[in-house]
Amino acid sequence: MPTHTPTLFADQTLDWFDQHGRKHLPWQQNRTAYRVWVSEIMLQQTQVTTVIPYYERFMASFPSVFELAGATQDEVLNHWAGLGYYARGRNLHKCAQAVVDLHQGMFPNTVDALVELSGIGRSTAGAIISLSSGARAVILDGNVKRVLARYHGVEGWSGKTFVANVLWDHAETHTPEKRCDDFNQAMMDLGATLCTRSKPACERCPLKAQCFAYAEDKQTEFPHKKPKKTIPVKTTQWLVVRNPQGHIYLEQRPQQGIWGGLWSFPEIATEEDGRAACNAKHGSVASYETAESFRHTFSHYHLDIHPTLLTLEASNVSAQQQIRSDNQSCWFTAEQLSAVGVPAPVEKFIKQLTA
Repeated sequence: MPTHTPTLFADQTLDWFDQHGRKHLPWQQNRTAYRVWVSEIMLQQTQVTTVIPYYERFMASFPSVFELAGATQDEVLNHWAGLGYYARGRNLHKCAQAVVDLHQGMFPNTVDALVELSGIGRSTAGAIISLSSGARAVILDGNVKRVLARYHGVEGWSGKTFVANVLWDHAETHTPEKRCDDFNQAMMDLGATLCTRSKPACERCPLKAQCFAYAEDKQTEFPHKKPKKTIPVKTTQWLVVRNPQGHIYLEQRPQQGIWGGLWSFPEIATEEDGRAACNAKHGSVASYETAESFRHTFSHYHLDIHPTLLTLEASNVSAQQQIRSDNQSCWFTAEQLSAVGVPAPVEKFIKQLTA
């Protein structure tokens, strides 16, 4: 195989980008640190085609870091609902507030300073700096890891520290001083469009002549996969309470954990607990039924959801206040739900109820 040279690698990558790279994505227009930052957080573990409509809606509502910092968490999570990994949305909000409060609305221009902010890691910091200003900064997102692991034949799962360090060394070596923004975008594009997880389009890759995996016909072996674990299955019972006016009762979940800060149905241990929670007596419950169960899958476990539907009698107004009465619970109309953050399976279930 030809000798690996950093200059050749960068030149080939940039030549390919000039002809085939993506240059018309929403966050590539009017590039600012804020716009790049939002896109990078949304793109973590989420595909470009999925992100685009969320990004455009987000930017229409929060065109600058000041509007985002001044929004409520409910407003932010409402715009995030459906993207998953909701800690990203909460951290995005916290980060915006820190940028406004501590940096006068200006994002720091060093990697070390950026990684001090909520939700920004080393690679995201490098992307913010390079893509918004063109300054040299190194990135290593999932797409770049895949390109480099195949090109250099890097053994081991990238989640291991020593493997990640090898990949960072390669990324540092190949990243040029000039046109760093185009180079980093090109590396992400290569991984997303050619050097894909399955069925990579090696014949069209500008780096194939020096690529270890291509030369050895081992594209499917690199990068090494995370050791498999059996995905556990968890269960929960939802108590879905409605009043005669069609309002739906939801509780705001704790900030930490699954669906942190979003509004969801109360969880109960048994149907009897649900009746007790509603203090349903003297004919206060008009109907009580078990809905069809369904499964929602997260990255690390399956959640089997068993909803129980309860509709209150029109006469029992007090029962509507007896479940909880603090700021973390509320009765919602369908219109009001559009303004708060609701997990995707909750939103889907509510739509089925109101269809």
